Amino acid sequence: MAPRKGGARSATTEPETTAVTPLDTARRASLDVIGHDIEFATFRRAAASGRLHHAWLLTGPEGIGKAPLAFRMARSLLNAEDPTTPAARQITAGSHPDLLAIGRTFDEKRQKFRNEIVADEIRPINAFMHRTAAEGGWRVVIIDTAEAMNRNAANALLKVLEEPPARAILLLTCATPGMLLPTIRSRVRSLPVAPLSNAEIHAVLTRTAPETSPEELARVVPLAQGSPGRAMTLLADTGGTIDAIAHEAIKGMTTARMLNVADAIGRSDTGFDLFFTLLGSAMVQTTRGIPPPDLSRSVKLAEAWEKVMTIRKQTEQFNLDKQEAMIEAMSVAGTAHA
Repeated sequence: MAPRKGGARSATTEPETTAVTPLDTARRASLDVIGHDIEFATFRRAAASGRLHHAWLLTGPEGIGKAPLAFRMARSLLNAEDPTTPAARQITAGSHPDLLAIGRTFDEKRQKFRNEIVADEIRPINAFMHRTAAEGGWRVVIIDTAEAMNRNAANALLKVLEEPPARAILLLTCATPGMLLPTIRSRVRSLPVAPLSNAEIHAVLTRTAPETSPEELARVVPLAQGSPGRAMTLLADTGGTIDAIAHEAIKGMTTARMLNVADAIGRSDTGFDLFFTLLGSAMVQTTRGIPPPDLSRSVKLAEAWEKVMTIRKQTEQFNLDKQEAMIEAMSVAGTAHA
């Protein structure tokens, strides 16, 4: 079962769920964000100028902390930066009347988060942004993982962007902005979010996973690539066993080896997700390490990465055999790098 969610929450913000969602985690983390000071200062300067753009797109690799930064930006507009104030507590609890947060929802039946954000989740934004702010100030909408919007949801958002009301702002987070409609990208101000430094990653892990041994910290921090999310994934892979397998798969495996790996990883409840997360990350890392003259290899690996992500998505969506999916993914990765 998914862990139970604590705290009160407004019925106007998110659908009922018993899972601790990425939005829940981001709300709490936004009270004391580690890093991203330059990006936040850019936003604060724009707000102080009186010419704050009505929509911002926070871009950067998955897991680097874009959602906590978005909530920190929301707190600054809603006078909720002091954690002892009622407004700050409302944001942490998900019940602030002038903040609407949208992200991928949890499917209780399948016990996992849905892959898409649908139009019915986006349409309430228009009414929310046009109503009078309860505190007489701003109305803020956060859309986390905006690339997860399907076509109908994206079109619904576009209508909001075309006629934005005064003192209402949209904050979108996105790891792959190329997946958004060009018409959406043209109507937002882009704010690239940089990866954290190794020292900042160390500070995040010390806070969020205080039980981690110094040896594991020393292993994970250099491999995190500035992403707290990736760092937590690497910590879940104790000793780096699956990460090593992912890099081995890219170099190529025999059929017998792939069968043994899939069997071993498949015995764990979390093995499938961890394997695909680390394999995808290893493929991206390998692609970036290919010299520029060797463009054909980079293209092949990039195409293979898309195939691997599709295998994962379809396996989850249609409840296909997970061991067969891992074998197919390893084969695709190894063939592309050959």
